[in-house]
Amino acid sequence: MQSLRFTALEGLAGVDSKLTEHNGKITEVFGSNVFAGRIVREYLSDEAYKSLMNSIKNGTKLERKMAEQIASGMKAWAMKKGVTHYTHWFQPLTGTTAEKHDSFFTLKSDGSALETFDGDALVQQEPDASSFPNGGLRATFEARGYTAWDPSSPAFILEQGYGKTLCIPTIFVSYTGESLDYKAPLLKALAAIDKAAVDVCNYFDKNVTKVTPTLGWEQEYFLVDENLANARPDLIMTGRTVVGHAPSKGQQLEDHYFGSIPERAYAYMRDFEEEAYKLGIPLRTRHNEVAPSQFECAPIFEEVNIAVDHNSLLMDIMNKVGKRHKLKVLLHEKPFAGINGSGKHNNWSMATDTGVNLLAPGKTPKTNLMFLTFFVNTIKAVHDYADLLRASIASPSNDFRLGANEAPPAIISVFSGKYLYEVLQEVKTRVNNKFDEQDEAILKLDLHRHIPELMLDNTDRNRTSPFAFTGNKFEFRAVGSSANCASAMTVLNTIVAKTLADFKVEVDGLIEKGEKKEIAIMQTLRKYIVDSEKVLFEGDGYSEEWEKEAAKRGLENIKTTPKALDALVTPKATKLFTETGVYNEKELHARHEILLEDYVKKVQIEARVIGDLATNNILPSAISYLNELISNIRGLKEIGLGEDSVKAQKQIATKISEHINVISENVQAMIEARKVINKLTDSRQKAIDYCEKIKPYFDVIRYHSDKLEFLVDDKKWALPKYRELLFLR
Repeated sequence: MQSLRFTALEGLAGVDSKLTEHNGKITEVFGSNVFAGRIVREYLSDEAYKSLMNSIKNGTKLERKMAEQIASGMKAWAMKKGVTHYTHWFQPLTGTTAEKHDSFFTLKSDGSALETFDGDALVQQEPDASSFPNGGLRATFEARGYTAWDPSSPAFILEQGYGKTLCIPTIFVSYTGESLDYKAPLLKALAAIDKAAVDVCNYFDKNVTKVTPTLGWEQEYFLVDENLANARPDLIMTGRTVVGHAPSKGQQLEDHYFGSIPERAYAYMRDFEEEAYKLGIPLRTRHNEVAPSQFECAPIFEEVNIAVDHNSLLMDIMNKVGKRHKLKVLLHEKPFAGINGSGKHNNWSMATDTGVNLLAPGKTPKTNLMFLTFFVNTIKAVHDYADLLRASIASPSNDFRLGANEAPPAIISVFSGKYLYEVLQEVKTRVNNKFDEQDEAILKLDLHRHIPELMLDNTDRNRTSPFAFTGNKFEFRAVGSSANCASAMTVLNTIVAKTLADFKVEVDGLIEKGEKKEIAIMQTLRKYIVDSEKVLFEGDGYSEEWEKEAAKRGLENIKTTPKALDALVTPKATKLFTETGVYNEKELHARHEILLEDYVKKVQIEARVIGDLATNNILPSAISYLNELISNIRGLKEIGLGEDSVKAQKQIATKISEHINVISENVQAMIEARKVINKLTDSRQKAIDYCEKIKPYFDVIRYHSDKLEFLVDDKKWALPKYRELLFLR
């Protein structure tokens, strides 16, 4: 292992970080590998084009003959670009994307060879459902599942090495109809919020017929030299270093943040951006993040469904391009202890088909009242369903990040900003049941005065808030860097849809009793503000004081995934998701089971890795150095030197011996505990026991390994150190 380590270090000198030549204009390559816009118009008849656009806009079902025409046009375009195979591209509950490639090539009964792609192949495929996570929805002998085309997300061509594949975004469902992926529930959630939001918008503007949620994600990631990463079994198998002594210089000076991008990282960024532009991913921003070798990219806002697809696709592209540059891309939320982890901030809003951002303050009292309605309803949704939002971002890797000094705490709260907080308090104090026209007019003017047109400049940002209003959108900051955005977006859009639907029922009830529409809206908003104000917090989410205050308010602080996931199977969650049509009860319980299994398996892998590293790498290195020290002590005594001359060596040897014994004992105890836990049949209890009984062994082994790394001679230590991993050369 030692030779592998030094071979890895020597290999750094041979890395070529020269920039690849790229086209100067992004606009000339943007979307060139996407079947959308002008390309669709060129390859489809007017009839097929209108049918496809109607399906995308209104969700109408395509006729068979239209599907045939679209498939024919798609094949002609793809083959012209050198494509030989196609695949239904979907997002199963493994956390990665999935593909099964089929060629256009086929043989007819007379032996003639043809290139074919018909409507049936476009619309539906049949991958094996039992081999993907299903949470008990499918038995192992019941294999049938279906992928079905999602016309609202455009097909694209993926260039992989020596070939090109036509990828068709799809949902993935079981033979009996239950969703087995991230996309199907997301599409249902988007349909639910569209209907609920349009109904509320019509109070203010009857011309609104569609509301589309939008998403702008921010993807954080680390870059590590491939040679060094390959010499770290923990990085390869778990995505993080389970042991390691922090370097003397890490991120203390914060000199990496927004600094000059290292040439090697810049070359990599240029390459993956080029691939992303061809696929229509509108990347706009790139920069250094706080931790050494940590970076971020972010696109322009898109419709939620497309934005989610683009983020899943980009993570795949980043990994593939990284290999070309001999870099390992780390998307784990906390790959290194002691320095910042990585998130994926989800910036969310809603836009009408009349061109209005519903979370952007307007110029008139009327538009400000509409803004306030959606603003307050979102806060109420977060308050009422905070447990589901917490569950939506729960993962074993994100548990390491939430609550650390660069990420929001596990307590779900909302930051509104000073100005809007004052507006909410004014509504709370001034609106009452005796509300005359004069008060109504004054309040509208006050709202207009308090909500400036450019709220972006008047609302500060709270980096410690998990859910913050940032001027014209809400930023869900607690989402982890490796997560599929669909999980958080499905929950967020569902809870806001339900809250808006309930809001309309309450307002309509007041109108039926004789209240004016505006007064009924304001009275209901006041009620929602009062009901949800305990979730509002403007201060430091990192502080111990906030933890105590949150407890007083009754806000939960769930720090581990197994307990956070319980929210998915409560009667409240079942009622929410079944009423909105996003999940049925079987699907909810299946997801709960899948996520618990995922948690157990990932902690199992980490436990095995840390045990293997301790036994086969760390302890041998320490014992080898200990033997050298003993030989050194013996030699010094043999030449007549006294005890004082070997005092330092004896102290080091004693400490090393102590650390060796503690590590060895805890590795064995962890193995025995794992055997006991693995015999459990209850997934929830197994996950909780892994969290409560296995992870403490991690902490002990890691602590003593860190101490050993500090004490053992650098040439004897088997694993590349933090200082070697964190800084790109």
